[in-house]
Amino acid sequence: MARLSFAQAFKNLFGSKKIDAEFFDDLTDALVEGDIGAKMAYELTEELEHICREKKISDEGEIKSELKRILSSYVKSCEFVPEKGKVNIYMLLGVNGVGKTTTAAKIAKLYKERGESVIMAASDTFRAAAEEQLEMHGERLGIRVISHQHGSDPSAVVFDAAQSARSGGGGLIIADTAGRLHNKENLVRELQKIDRIAAQKADAGCFKKLLVIDGTTGQNALRQAEVFSESVGLDAIVITKYDSTARGGCAFTIGKQLSLPVAFVCTGEKYENIQAFDSEKYVEEFLG
Repeated sequence: MARLSFAQAFKNLFGSKKIDAEFFDDLTDALVEGDIGAKMAYELTEELEHICREKKISDEGEIKSELKRILSSYVKSCEFVPEKGKVNIYMLLGVNGVGKTTTAAKIAKLYKERGESVIMAASDTFRAAAEEQLEMHGERLGIRVISHQHGSDPSAVVFDAAQSARSGGGGLIIADTAGRLHNKENLVRELQKIDRIAAQKADAGCFKKLLVIDGTTGQNALRQAEVFSESVGLDAIVITKYDSTARGGCAFTIGKQLSLPVAFVCTGEKYENIQAFDSEKYVEEFLG
């Protein structure tokens, strides 16, 4: 049986229930089901219960409005604008299977359409399919892809892409990276090396690190964000599979715990199925 979205579960709470301790217990459960971590769900309902008591609120609309206000404070959007005439590097991170390579192509297309000079760097040299996939996207989109032999040093790919952008008078490099978390120590070392090279080769303030997470992953998303944040630091997240009915609350948890904004959401498989993140719309859709 399909799991209820948080919006539906939240609506159902108001059916026959009094606004009492049991109501807030059930709300905590609904938030956890909606992919907000247990600790945060408990803190959130405790805060909401306190506000409702203080303000003597028991109306569905008012409770929803207070919950919206609290949730809105956890989630922020952000926009990255490449600097003209400079070398900009946007490194995409994330575990295998989240749609990182396709997301790299979507972001590259988006910036190309905005008039940016874009190069894609196939820095996941561990997975041959990732390089082939990125090259296929590059051909379709008319975007240059820099790749090396399978198994070669991924940081060298970023180095070459940066050199190429520099000799062309600047531009934006979208770097796709590996995400094999089961081999975490090797991966972390590899990413830290790419991170060092990218930081050296990009102009000041022009290097950004975006974590790609699957919107249906649930609470695993926070753990992934913590791992990559500890390893190389992050500037923002990108949510894929946002067309899912789950409309998971992972962005709230990551926003509250790690203060990370959301740059983009991907709503399907096609290149154009990407948009800038709208935090207000996200909260509205989560609450229904």
